[in-house]
Amino acid sequence: MLVPIDRLEELIDAKLRAAGLDDDAARFTAHVLAWADARGVHSHGVVRVEYYCERIAKGGLTVPAPIEITSRTPTTHVVDAGNGSGFVAARAATALAIETAREHGVAVVGTRRMGHSGPIGYYSLQLAAAGLVGLTLCQSDPMAVPFGGADPFFGTNPIAFAAPVDDDREFVVDMATTVQAWGKVLDARSRGVAIPDTWAVGHDGLPTTDPNDVHGLLPIAGPKGMGLMAMVDILSGPMLGLPFGPHVTSMYGDLTAGRELGQLQIALDPAVFRGDGGFAAEIGRMLDELTSSRPAEGVDRVRYPGQPEHERYERSLREGVDIVDELYEYLIGDAIHFDRYSGAFFS
Repeated sequence: MLVPIDRLEELIDAKLRAAGLDDDAARFTAHVLAWADARGVHSHGVVRVEYYCERIAKGGLTVPAPIEITSRTPTTHVVDAGNGSGFVAARAATALAIETAREHGVAVVGTRRMGHSGPIGYYSLQLAAAGLVGLTLCQSDPMAVPFGGADPFFGTNPIAFAAPVDDDREFVVDMATTVQAWGKVLDARSRGVAIPDTWAVGHDGLPTTDPNDVHGLLPIAGPKGMGLMAMVDILSGPMLGLPFGPHVTSMYGDLTAGRELGQLQIALDPAVFRGDGGFAAEIGRMLDELTSSRPAEGVDRVRYPGQPEHERYERSLREGVDIVDELYEYLIGDAIHFDRYSGAFFS
C-alpha cells in the first residue's frame, strides 16, 4: 500500500517511543527509515522497526545514547556510543566530521560500541550535502560465507561513498559487500517471494532460493568481495579496539545485550586538494557525460549510482511510500512484537 511519507514517519516514531526510545532518537530514526523506504531501499526501512523495538524493550540499547568523545587529534576523533542508538551516534559522528573537515580539510571519525545505524548512505550523503566527499564503513555480524567457504565468517560490511554535485542530483554508492544485504532477505520473507540463487547458500552449503533457508550470504565478485568485507571489518572493528568477523555480536542474538559495533567515517574537502571550488561542477559534468553515453542493447539509459533511488524518492513524495500491508498493520497496531518478523532471523 502507499503511505504518505510524513504519516509513515509518525507511525514509526510512535512505535519506537512505545518501545521505550527517547523522543529525539525515535524522531530521527523514523526519519531515516522512512527515507530508506521512500527510496525503495526496503531492506533498511520499516522491516527493521520490529527488531529495533524488541531490542529497546528488552534493554539491549542504552537510552538515551551516552555519546562521548574519548580520543581526538586535530583531524581524528573516536566516539564512544555506549551501546546507544546507532542512528544518533552516526548523526553525531557525521556532524563532527563535517566540522573538522571544514576546518582542516580532512576528518576521520571512528565510532565504537554503537547500535545498528540503518542505511549508511544517508550519512555519506550528509557529508556530500556539506560540500565534502564522504566515505562511511560499518562492520556487521557474521552473515557472509568467505570465498571458498561454507559457513559465515564476515558480516555484510557495507560501504557508502558520496560526492557533492552542483545541482540537486545525488551521487552515492551504498552497498553491502555481499551480493545483497541481509535486509533484502528479510524483505523477501516479508513479501513471501523467492530470492535469486546468486544471493546466498542454504544450510547444505549450496545456493538457495528460499529466503527462510539462508545460512550465509555470498560475497560480491568472489574473492574481491571477500577482500572488501575484510577491509571494512579491519577499519571499523580491530582498528577501533572492537572484535572482528565471527566475534562481532549478533544482531538477532541476545536482544538484552548491546551490539558494540564499529563505524568509520572519512570526510575530505575537495577544495584543499584541488585548490579551487570547482569539484562539484566537475562531478556534475561527469554525470552529464555518463548519462548521455550509449546504453547497451535492451537498456533504456545509463544511470549513475544513487539516481534510481533518488528518482524513486521524488516519486514517493508525490504518490506515497510503498509499504507491505502487513507491516503497515503492525505499525498501526498496539503490539511491539510481531511474530512474522521475530525469532531466529538468522541461523
